[in-house]
Amino acid sequence: MTVILTMNTDIFWAPQNSTLLPLPFYWTLSVQTLGATGALSIGARFLRQCLGRTHFYLSDPCWEFHEALFMQAGFVQSSRYRYWNAEKRCIDMDGLMEDLSKAEPYSVVLLQTCAHNPTGCDPTPEQWAKIASLMRKNKLFPFLDMAYQGFASGDIGEDAEVVRYFVDQGFEFMCAQSFSKNFGLYGQRAGSLTIVSNCAHTIPHIISEMILIAGGNYMVPPLHGSRIVATVLNDPALFQEWERCVKTMFDRIIAMRTGLKKRLETLKTPGSWDHITSQRGMFCFIGLAPAQIEYLRKKHHVYTLKNGRMNVAGLTTTNLDHVARSIHDAVLNVKG
Repeated sequence: MTVILTMNTDIFWAPQNSTLLPLPFYWTLSVQTLGATGALSIGARFLRQCLGRTHFYLSDPCWEFHEALFMQAGFVQSSRYRYWNAEKRCIDMDGLMEDLSKAEPYSVVLLQTCAHNPTGCDPTPEQWAKIASLMRKNKLFPFLDMAYQGFASGDIGEDAEVVRYFVDQGFEFMCAQSFSKNFGLYGQRAGSLTIVSNCAHTIPHIISEMILIAGGNYMVPPLHGSRIVATVLNDPALFQEWERCVKTMFDRIIAMRTGLKKRLETLKTPGSWDHITSQRGMFCFIGLAPAQIEYLRKKHHVYTLKNGRMNVAGLTTTNLDHVARSIHDAVLNVKG
């Protein structure tokens, strides 16, 4: 298992205008993991086994495997904080703040940094500031999940701004990072877990515990994907080429979102479809009722999750018309 220890590194490739602290107020420890899933798993095990944390909070809705990862790590209690306002098709900020204000001190709160899965809705900088302030006041521990860096804004540095903000605010936290999507290495399980600490004396203990936890699970992650990532990140020319590739993927996702919305509006499909282009990342919470989702699947062979999450990256110029006509049909003929 590769372990990297740094002090005051640019957290996840900060742009030059970042507000990152210039003084040695924090240390970062990164360990190679089996993708972000492995990072979440060993991070949760560390929090449970070494820090005695028992209660964690997830967004409602969240990625379907988040809860299982924490419960299998030994956490005792799972709670949800409201995140999605189905009526307005945006973040339920009031509900989120109310739920977290009631969280027990020292609870672990999982926060997706960008391109939220499954809703595609991210807090604004002002909303992040409110969330961070509440978490500091209530002594909550942030566990950041960054699985889609680069797909929210098209800029990998900008998509990591939330991570740097929590550093700037003096938090100690963990961040799970995936290279599966933005490096096209989904089958290689390349990821990392980064621990941000304000105390250098704790680092050796964290390293030893991480080695024990990983050793009791999978010992050593595959090296092929991680070597590709390391080669690209440490070569300025390759790094810039990778940034351009991520931007190309982002632009294609935006084009598919725009194309789907335009087609639905041309068909005069009832309702507003602005949320398709206001949401970010690979996924769109399309806003259809369960019966309409089932109708899409059975009649038109258009597949989403039961909660309405659509993979925008699966849209192409050849299937956009079919998907739009299918949604139009479902909205007109199936009661929502």
